[in-house]
Amino acid sequence: MAKRHNDHLPISDILKEFVETNKLQSGLDKVDVRDAWAKMMGNGVNNYTTEVKLDKDTLYVSLTSSVLREELSYGKEKIMNMLNESIGKDVVKKLVLR
Repeated sequence: MAKRHNDHLPISDILKEFVETNKLQSGLDKVDVRDAWAKMMGNGVNNYTTEVKLDKDTLYVSLTSSVLREELSYGKEKIMNMLNESIGKDVVKKLVLR
Protein backbone atom coordinates (compact mmCIF):
# COMPACT_ATOMS: atom_id res chain seq x y z
CA MET A 1 0.00 0.00 0.00
CA ALA A 2 1.26 3.45 -0.84
CA LYS A 3 2.26 5.88 1.84
CA ARG A 4 -0.25 8.40 3.04
CA HIS A 5 -0.43 11.57 1.04
CA ASN A 6 -2.73 13.29 3.46
CA ASP A 7 -3.97 12.54 6.96
CA HIS A 8 -7.61 13.18 6.00
CA LEU A 9 -8.45 10.83 3.11
CA PRO A 10 -11.94 9.39 2.70
CA ILE A 11 -12.15 5.68 3.51
CA SER A 12 -13.56 4.99 0.02
CA ASP A 13 -10.36 6.34 -1.59
CA ILE A 14 -8.20 4.25 0.72
CA LEU A 15 -10.20 1.09 -0.06
CA LYS A 16 -10.04 1.73 -3.82
CA GLU A 17 -6.28 2.13 -3.61
CA PHE A 18 -5.99 -1.06 -1.54
CA VAL A 19 -8.07 -3.04 -4.07
CA GLU A 20 -6.01 -1.73 -7.00
CA THR A 21 -2.67 -2.31 -5.29
CA ASN A 22 -3.50 -5.91 -4.35
CA LYS A 23 -5.34 -6.72 -7.62
CA LEU A 24 -8.54 -7.79 -5.84
CA GLN A 25 -11.08 -6.39 -8.32
CA SER A 26 -11.65 -9.65 -10.22
CA GLY A 27 -12.47 -11.47 -6.98
CA LEU A 28 -14.85 -8.72 -5.94
CA ASP A 29 -16.54 -8.91 -9.35
CA LYS A 30 -17.14 -12.65 -8.85
CA VAL A 31 -18.86 -12.01 -5.53
CA ASP A 32 -20.87 -9.10 -6.97
CA VAL A 33 -22.13 -11.25 -9.86
CA ARG A 34 -23.23 -14.06 -7.52
CA ASP A 35 -25.09 -11.58 -5.33
CA ALA A 36 -26.66 -9.88 -8.35
CA TRP A 37 -27.84 -13.25 -9.74
CA ALA A 38 -29.49 -14.16 -6.45
CA LYS A 39 -31.12 -10.75 -6.14
CA MET A 40 -32.27 -10.36 -9.75
CA MET A 41 -33.53 -13.90 -10.37
CA GLY A 42 -35.43 -14.35 -7.11
CA ASN A 43 -36.23 -17.46 -5.07
CA GLY A 44 -37.93 -19.35 -7.89
CA VAL A 45 -34.78 -19.54 -10.02
CA ASN A 46 -32.38 -19.69 -7.07
CA ASN A 47 -34.01 -22.92 -5.87
CA TYR A 48 -32.84 -24.57 -9.12
CA THR A 49 -29.43 -22.86 -9.25
CA THR A 50 -26.52 -24.98 -8.02
CA GLU A 51 -23.53 -22.87 -9.10
CA VAL A 52 -22.84 -19.35 -10.35
CA LYS A 53 -19.26 -18.88 -11.53
CA LEU A 54 -17.63 -15.93 -13.30
CA ASP A 55 -14.57 -16.83 -15.38
CA LYS A 56 -13.05 -13.73 -17.01
CA ASP A 57 -16.08 -12.21 -18.77
CA THR A 58 -18.19 -15.40 -19.04
CA LEU A 59 -20.82 -16.29 -16.44
CA TYR A 60 -21.46 -20.02 -15.99
CA VAL A 61 -24.73 -20.91 -14.27
CA SER A 62 -25.56 -24.52 -13.37
CA LEU A 63 -29.26 -25.32 -13.12
CA THR A 64 -31.00 -28.51 -12.01
CA SER A 65 -34.07 -27.95 -14.21
CA SER A 66 -33.76 -28.44 -17.96
CA VAL A 67 -37.09 -26.68 -18.49
CA LEU A 68 -35.88 -23.60 -16.61
CA ARG A 69 -32.56 -23.69 -18.48
CA GLU A 70 -34.40 -23.64 -21.81
CA GLU A 71 -36.71 -20.85 -20.65
CA LEU A 72 -33.81 -18.68 -19.46
CA SER A 73 -31.86 -19.30 -22.67
CA TYR A 74 -34.42 -17.21 -24.57
CA GLY A 75 -33.58 -14.14 -22.46
CA LYS A 76 -29.78 -14.41 -22.14
CA GLU A 77 -29.14 -10.91 -23.48
CA LYS A 78 -31.69 -9.37 -21.12
CA ILE A 79 -30.27 -11.30 -18.14
CA MET A 80 -26.72 -10.12 -18.93
CA ASN A 81 -27.89 -6.52 -19.23
CA MET A 82 -29.78 -6.73 -15.92
CA LEU A 83 -26.77 -8.22 -14.11
CA ASN A 84 -24.35 -5.64 -15.52
CA GLU A 85 -26.74 -2.83 -14.65
CA SER A 86 -27.12 -4.18 -11.11
CA ILE A 87 -23.34 -4.39 -10.66
CA GLY A 88 -22.78 -0.98 -12.21
CA LYS A 89 -20.22 -2.03 -14.83
CA ASP A 90 -19.92 -4.28 -17.86
CA VAL A 91 -18.59 -7.51 -16.28
CA VAL A 92 -20.66 -10.24 -17.95
CA LYS A 93 -20.24 -10.45 -21.72
CA LYS A 94 -21.34 -14.08 -22.22
CA LEU A 95 -23.81 -16.28 -20.32
CA VAL A 96 -23.58 -20.09 -20.37
CA LEU A 97 -26.44 -22.05 -18.83
CA ARG A 98 -25.61 -25.64 -17.88
